[in-house]
Amino acid sequence: MNIERNMETLVTVFGGSGFLGRHVVRALAKRHYRIRVAVRRPDLAFHLQPLGRVGQIHAVQANLRHPESIAQALRGSRMVVNLVGILFEHGRQRFSAVHTQGAEAVARAAAAIAAPLVHVSAIGADENSSSVYARSKARAERLVLAAQPAATVIRPSIMFGPDDDFFNRFASIARFSPFLPLIGGGRTRFQPVFAGDVATAIADALEGKSKPGAIYELGGPEVRTFKQLMQYVLTTIERRRLLVPIPFPLAKLQAFFLQFMPKPLLTPDQVELLRYDNVVSDAAREEGRTLEALGIEPVSYPSIVPSYLWRFRKAGEFNRRIA
Repeated sequence: MNIERNMETLVTVFGGSGFLGRHVVRALAKRHYRIRVAVRRPDLAFHLQPLGRVGQIHAVQANLRHPESIAQALRGSRMVVNLVGILFEHGRQRFSAVHTQGAEAVARAAAAIAAPLVHVSAIGADENSSSVYARSKARAERLVLAAQPAATVIRPSIMFGPDDDFFNRFASIARFSPFLPLIGGGRTRFQPVFAGDVATAIADALEGKSKPGAIYELGGPEVRTFKQLMQYVLTTIERRRLLVPIPFPLAKLQAFFLQFMPKPLLTPDQVELLRYDNVVSDAAREEGRTLEALGIEPVSYPSIVPSYLWRFRKAGEFNRRIA
């Protein structure tokens, strides 16, 4: 790696203040790139500063619904990463505007300055899906590759790591709820992947280690059902809770009301997503579009998750069987 060259290379990361963004910014900082983090609220991105040297990381305002702000954020940039995504719609933040139109706008702007682009999507992206989220992600991939055929698309499965929105969410629910719901019987399969591994893959792709125009599917070493993951959460936080199967129709009815919360626990569209497995496809493995194909040995979730779920135990970091 040419450190001096990297120190003069500016990478713009759209959506870099989020969960995955922190890992991506850290990975790029360790490789000595200069990083411009393009977000809607730069004042909420100060937590990224300690991840690099003084002056190495700089936050600027950008909104994917406004192409002029995208162009401004890319001024002088040599590489581009688009991490922007939403899990539910709220106000003007719609799947079509953020995932599809916004992604296309970033790809066009990156192509205009001939900058390599890594676009982060999600496993399950499918234009024929019953989920609006999945359809918008798939349309975004198609538009991004049309605008910049050499771009790399990254599809992670559910990601884990401190502050993740999966293991933390259900561990938090288990603190006060007598049961955890198993939507659709809990049979949906997942392949949890460490956010740090995804960040490494993104940095590698920027440096030309991925196949141009390819869609990579990133998953961890274990495939588990939703039920198995809920059992793991309960074992890890040392709590006993009922696991209650909830049919999809009933879950969707409940989600209809839950979606009106400021931060919904569940939306009808998320129920639709749970109808589909969230694992690396056979085609991706056969064609070498995985973490392993990039030379990255994926970290298992049991080696990381307990290090931050301990705070949901009654005895905290102490094992109550010993304390």
